[in-house]
Amino acid sequence: MTNLSICVFCGSQEGTDKRFAQLARELGTALAQESYQLVYGGAQIGIMGAVADAALQAGGKVIGVIPEALSNREVAHEGLTDLIITSDMHTRKKRMYSLADAFVALPGGMGTLEEIFEAATWTKLNMHESQKYKPVVLLDDRQFWDPLSEFIDLMVNSGFIASEHRNIVASSPSVKGALQLIKETTLGGMA
Repeated sequence: MTNLSICVFCGSQEGTDKRFAQLARELGTALAQESYQLVYGGAQIGIMGAVADAALQAGGKVIGVIPEALSNREVAHEGLTDLIITSDMHTRKKRMYSLADAFVALPGGMGTLEEIFEAATWTKLNMHESQKYKPVVLLDDRQFWDPLSEFIDLMVNSGFIASEHRNIVASSPSVKGALQLIKETTLGGMA
């Protein structure tokens, strides 16, 4: 079995629906059960903390990457396999991207949106250090990401995203489906 490293983008808040944190826990557990390494933003709070705690409790390896400014605010998760502290947010994201084979986005806010589009753009432009195809999967069983998926479709239909790049950002309503998409695109050699 190939061990993948999956970077999860998600909120530092829990959101208004308890199901968001439950979905994060399901993902963390599944990653550990698949022997996939979790890479994430390094916080102990919100959905970030939920996905990390679940992966750790299931025996998984978890690498957190957090900028010094946030680490100093006492939000860094101290129980991780490895905690990498960076000088700033840009270095944090670059490090997370370099450690990952693929990305999964759980519900989150502005930072999550930024990470989704930056990671997808780097894949499109072949800018990841490994120069591998690294998909982004929007994981959502509550239709949280539906408006974003529709907007991406609008960008394709309006000629701003080439149709062959549409599937860089895919969607799944289940953890099982998200991991299957990742297996198909990273292990299947889609580029």
